[in-house]
Amino acid sequence: MYQYDEFDHAHVRQRTEQFRGQVARRLSGELSEDEFRPLRLMNGVYLQLHAYMLRVAIPYGTLSAVQMRKLAHIARVYDKGYGHFTTRQNIQYNWPKLEELPDILGELAEVEMHAIQTSGNCIRNVTADQYAGAAADEIEDPRIWAEIIRQWSSLHPEFSFLPRKFKIAITGSPTDRAAVKVHDIGLRMHLNAAGDPGFEVLVGGGLGRTPMIAKTCRAWVSKHDLLAYLEAILRVYNLHGRRDNKYKARIKILVHELGIDEFRREVDEEFEHLRDGALVLPVEEVARIEKHFAPHPFETLPVKSDVLLSYRSVNFDFARWYAVNTFPHKADGYRIVNISLKPEGGVPGDATADQMDAIADIADRYSFSEICVAHEQNLVLAHVKQDDLFTLWQKLVELELATPNIRQITDIISCPGLDFCTLANARSIPVAQRISQRFSDLKRQWNVGDITLNISGCINACGHHHVGNIGILGVDRKGEEYYQITLGGRADENAQVGKIIGPAFPYDDVVDAIETVVETYLDARTEGETFLETYDRVGQEPFKEKLYATA
Repeated sequence: MYQYDEFDHAHVRQRTEQFRGQVARRLSGELSEDEFRPLRLMNGVYLQLHAYMLRVAIPYGTLSAVQMRKLAHIARVYDKGYGHFTTRQNIQYNWPKLEELPDILGELAEVEMHAIQTSGNCIRNVTADQYAGAAADEIEDPRIWAEIIRQWSSLHPEFSFLPRKFKIAITGSPTDRAAVKVHDIGLRMHLNAAGDPGFEVLVGGGLGRTPMIAKTCRAWVSKHDLLAYLEAILRVYNLHGRRDNKYKARIKILVHELGIDEFRREVDEEFEHLRDGALVLPVEEVARIEKHFAPHPFETLPVKSDVLLSYRSVNFDFARWYAVNTFPHKADGYRIVNISLKPEGGVPGDATADQMDAIADIADRYSFSEICVAHEQNLVLAHVKQDDLFTLWQKLVELELATPNIRQITDIISCPGLDFCTLANARSIPVAQRISQRFSDLKRQWNVGDITLNISGCINACGHHHVGNIGILGVDRKGEEYYQITLGGRADENAQVGKIIGPAFPYDDVVDAIETVVETYLDARTEGETFLETYDRVGQEPFKEKLYATA
């Protein structure tokens, strides 16, 4: 993983001390909360319902064991003993004291971490495939280019005050595990006709009150030209983006109103002025960054492990976890391990300080001291020997981190909702917990199969409800919590926005409604069909009939 250079260290230290002075002025009353707001947002600090919240950047979702231990320490010393991993591969602390925030930033700086550009109208934390550097279908490790984009975008003088927040995601595989089509810019690495790797550049995706799937702005751009092309897009957006209406300020609205053809024309015109100029990275600089992501020293191992096969044959619980929570690795004899942060009745994405410390120890022992954060709010150990899987699983069982539910109905993406967020209309966490408990039987989950369920507490869609196979949106109806259900969404390479099924359900009825959706699918499916395949075949009507039969 990337190591800070002299500039990074100096910049983070300076920002921390600057913020220390700003906090002191706020505490003394010299700054009002309104005056302090833009300053704290530049440092990842939000004011939620009950306390300040700190959002810490985890660039492209990659953590070292040392960094994970520091996150655990911060949770234990400065918060209530836990942290919350988010859909942008960050971690949030919900209960820090304002006067201690500069100390937290100082501690983060000790392990090359910060909270810069995790909020505000700027280019946010660049996200990537959580299996980067390990996936068997990967063309190249996308984190190399995510790091290059991070360095280019950090405190970019032209793009520090954009019309609205701006999010970039990148995948190096044909299978999109980074949800690139629902980002302001999505980058999908692929090979051109000559076999050269480059990027399809997608623009104008996003969720919120106006969900849109990104459109292709350029089918293939070389790595040589990538930064120049990104800068061209940002310049066109910065020039035309609305600043008078935050609901119409995202680039997706600009692309929609101009049309992709006109938007592309303006970008191409700007690109011609930028290409082959200062934004072309020196070959030696690219090579320097690539070295930070060189493949780990994998051992030469057989494709099949007799140890693994024996444990799978005699231990059903382990065999199920292996089938659901592990994924093929590009190196023979290794496996990618997904650590579910969705135990029965738990808060999706939460991990205790003790769990974080233990995961760091496990990463040291079994996965080259590397941990990845998935945008689905789980963690990943990307490089585990097959011979070690059973022992690792036993350790996860002890930590209550071995729930075998990756991409099952209880692997729920959920925003914090009305329990924490000032913007929320309804609670998300209790609904997620109740669904988790309703579908806790593992045999039942196995029978339901591959499905995604996402929950948002308001139209801002931080829980990605639009692109869940089943989506739940909390709405306020005369002071009562209601929940709107969408069906048919997906966030992969065939991304699509789900459709509203009908009137919203009250809090007490929404879990029953989800069970009705699932049972309708099970009744309608043919052998081997997933939920999406059944839904695409039969449409909405069977689901509507069952959901509103007694309405």
